[in-house]
Amino acid sequence: MANTKSAQKAVRKIATRTASNKARRTQMRTQIRRVEEAIASGDSVAAMAVLKATEPLIARTAQKGIVPKKTGSRKISRLTQRVKAMSAGV
Repeated sequence: MANTKSAQKAVRKIATRTASNKARRTQMRTQIRRVEEAIASGDSVAAMAVLKATEPLIARTAQKGIVPKKTGSRKISRLTQRVKAMSAGV
């Protein structure tokens, strides 16, 4: 247990940040799953619409440091690539 007032406050702040980061990460993963489900269903219009909503969410998560910046870029890039390949195949 923290001994000083400042250490106790730090523990509270860390708990708050952890909860916030966890919620953001979960939200990002859910959106990625939605894009993947749209790709699996074969509906390129729906996949493009969901991807448009997902891209800024992933970018914001990376910007806030919840996931590394390159990880965010890679996820956006790969999802975009899969959606484009799907719409090109149609």
